[in-house]
Amino acid sequence: MSSFRRVLSVVTALLVATTTAIAIAPPASAATWQPKPFQLTTPWTGQVSPTNALPEYPRPQLVRSEWLNLNGVWEFAGAPNLDSPPIGRTLAEGVLVPYPIESALSGIKRHEDNMYYRRTVTVPTAWNGRRVKLNFGAVTWETRVWVNGVRIGATHTGGYDAFSIDITSALKSGENEIIVGARSTVDGGLYPIGKQRKNPSGIFYTAASGIWQTVWLEPVNANNITRLDTTPDVNAGVLDLVVQGTAGMQARAEVLSGGAVVGTATGAIGSHLRVPVPNARLWSPDDPFLYDLRVTLTGTGGGDAVTGYFGMRSIGKAMIGGVLRPTLNGKFVFQLGTLDQGYWPDGIYTAPTDAALKFDLERQKALGFNMVRKHIKVEPARWFYHADKLGLMVWQDMPALDSIDDTPVASHANYESELRRIVDQLKGITSIVQWVPFNEGWGEYDNGRIVDLVRSIDNTRLINHNSGSNCCVSDPEPSNGDIIDDHAYQISTGTRLPTATRVAVLGEFGGLGRRITGSEWQPGAGFAYGALYPDESSLTNRYVDITKEVGKFVHTRGLSASVYTEPYDVENEINGFYTYDRRVLKMTESRVREVNQRVLALARGTEVGRGELVSLRVTTTGYTDRFLRHSDGLARTDVINDASSDVAKQDATFWARPGLSNAACLSFESRDFPGRFLRHSNFRVRNDPNDGSAGFAGDATFCAREGAGGSQLESANLPGYFLRHYNEAVYVARSGGPNPWDGAGSFAADTTWAASTGIWRSGADLPLDQARSFRVTTPGYTDRYLRHADDLARTDVVTDTSAVLLKSDATFVVRRGLADPTCYSFESRNYPGRYLRHADFRVRLAANENTDLYRKDATFCAQPGTGGVRLASVNELGTAMRHYAEAVYVASSGGAHVYDSPSSYDQDTSWSVANPWAP
Repeated sequence: MSSFRRVLSVVTALLVATTTAIAIAPPASAATWQPKPFQLTTPWTGQVSPTNALPEYPRPQLVRSEWLNLNGVWEFAGAPNLDSPPIGRTLAEGVLVPYPIESALSGIKRHEDNMYYRRTVTVPTAWNGRRVKLNFGAVTWETRVWVNGVRIGATHTGGYDAFSIDITSALKSGENEIIVGARSTVDGGLYPIGKQRKNPSGIFYTAASGIWQTVWLEPVNANNITRLDTTPDVNAGVLDLVVQGTAGMQARAEVLSGGAVVGTATGAIGSHLRVPVPNARLWSPDDPFLYDLRVTLTGTGGGDAVTGYFGMRSIGKAMIGGVLRPTLNGKFVFQLGTLDQGYWPDGIYTAPTDAALKFDLERQKALGFNMVRKHIKVEPARWFYHADKLGLMVWQDMPALDSIDDTPVASHANYESELRRIVDQLKGITSIVQWVPFNEGWGEYDNGRIVDLVRSIDNTRLINHNSGSNCCVSDPEPSNGDIIDDHAYQISTGTRLPTATRVAVLGEFGGLGRRITGSEWQPGAGFAYGALYPDESSLTNRYVDITKEVGKFVHTRGLSASVYTEPYDVENEINGFYTYDRRVLKMTESRVREVNQRVLALARGTEVGRGELVSLRVTTTGYTDRFLRHSDGLARTDVINDASSDVAKQDATFWARPGLSNAACLSFESRDFPGRFLRHSNFRVRNDPNDGSAGFAGDATFCAREGAGGSQLESANLPGYFLRHYNEAVYVARSGGPNPWDGAGSFAADTTWAASTGIWRSGADLPLDQARSFRVTTPGYTDRYLRHADDLARTDVVTDTSAVLLKSDATFVVRRGLADPTCYSFESRNYPGRYLRHADFRVRLAANENTDLYRKDATFCAQPGTGGVRLASVNELGTAMRHYAEAVYVASSGGAHVYDSPSSYDQDTSWSVANPWAP
């Protein structure tokens, strides 16, 4: 068993061992339960019964040894209001708690604005003399409780936070009646509801009303612990612990690893205890190590004891390689995540079983993700426990008010009250790395003040004031957030750049869809955020294409995180990796994992855009506008920007090839001098022609290693020597070596290069401002040429005897790309001012509208093709101009459309650049 698995087994064993005293209370005697018909079932639906409705101890952060699970069958009735509780009256229906009443598993499967739950319970006599607490994981939205006819506690409002009520004063020996009244009007103008709707459609889903998380009883001493606030202080090597509970008491805290106590501290309730954690093993996605925690009240009136857990890790942001990055344990870790919404076809808001809850996270980790954005919902405590154990970072959204611009002022107090409680309850969760108060401006108000509010509760995490602040009904950016968050489902335009104070992230992208017969919520009604893909291959191809683009953005645009929409389908939204019932994985797992790992490797620096055009940017502070280039046969660094010459941009662009001496490493071939490679000779790096010798191959091969914000490129034949800039020249250098360029000062930064998309994006050259014709290269069709006819692009046979009009239609003037001067646009020879552009994938001739979209649609980057050049679209990712059945499209290989057929794709997208048919 690995050390990681041993640690998990210890944590799990501790949790199980402390929660087995009492399991599930008998059901309410008068109630019967029958699940309602299911639109879809999951693999766990059949495992749910009145005797095992989520039997696990629900609160892993504050575990007690004795408890009584009240999940199971309760009596149920809808009501006009909560003013007349059914005290002493049997209710006609049976509901299975804790499944929301709209779910089939609840046995109700309808919405009620007001409702009553009723059951009886006998409190164990062993609890006599102690206080008894009735605990709720979550109830939407307003909750009132009566015990034996007596109203107990204050009304609780809020649908996503846990709460407890001391019911001791109303208890009696023998059977006790408990009534819970809940009001859930699903009114986003009044209180947070997330994506719940009474009338679900589109991106809004079935409501989840009433009790939707575990209900349980537990005995506590009069003096007791109510919460453990854990904040790891990695630099100091301690756990900062605040034990919340009865004022005036003393608490003793013990940190355990593998069952052995490694640190202790004692102090007053409410004070900051600094518990030593010597030689701390840090939590990360690669090593999600968790420590156990045991806390006991000491002294007179003490005796209460609880257990919990935590991970040692730090979260922050720092300028790394000239880019502001989020940090985990002081290092930049790209946060590659999914938009996890937490819906189930059988339980709506509530997973049918704990295994199901864990499954979603396990599968995301297996697909290569290291982060989850929990989207405008708060999950039960065990969901976070699984995320902590598996090593998945979490962005926690606040459930949204209505998806409108201005919510009523009356809703703000409810929103802020619940926000405070949620952050307070969750701030001890190891995996949470970011708070997200708003989404796409839904219900957004006073965003700067809300950021300050969140920071006043927890200043240890980054705050993303509004995910998708570039869209929808978002308010202007405040000055105090940590994140610039764009939603860009096609992502071709790129994300906004980071600033000196804000990290740049792609908060949502993707939304690729595929219908699976037999796994649809409403057969035939499924939709996605674009075309639906017909099969596993085409859907996976598209995912790979757009995720590769995310990888390019890491160093080209300073991107630090991405969130794919989404891990599983939700009702009629069918853009998941898995179907809504979790029965079918719609993409190829190995390919998804491979491209995800590639993105993470690019961010770490252990991979450099292999097979692509790349430029190597300096990461040393004060020099981050410089790039490696060749000049007069020597490598050097120069400032390269939009105003630089074409020659400078081309000289700073290289093909990242498999290493000449080791294919696992890299060689850098000059973009503008094919056959010439960067190599070292007498330590100086040069651009020389490949002479085919083994010595040259070794000199020209470099292995990518993890650097500080990029890649260190280690010489394959001089281990320990790295590509380094020094006084504008470039050498292979060894820290502390005998040469001036071996100086240890700034060595790590000087040897780290950020591999961005090539500054010159075209890998093939076309003659600017000259007329050319483009001939088909597919065997059997090589007498056909690209032409326009009736404003549409097509191919036709063109010969010397063809009509003058046809020859003119088949002639285009090559211009600098309207959207990118390193690419190309094609102006009609006989209709000046009209360019080839694509719209809905079809290529056509259209007048220049002088819009950003038109310029992108009319710009193509030339790349080497099969017997010609490939004309790649700059804004339909992974597509190139292709002829198909005489028409011309921008097409991908194996995409969603018939013209995306992979058959003869390479030939069909290659065009021979020929002399013009019309002068």
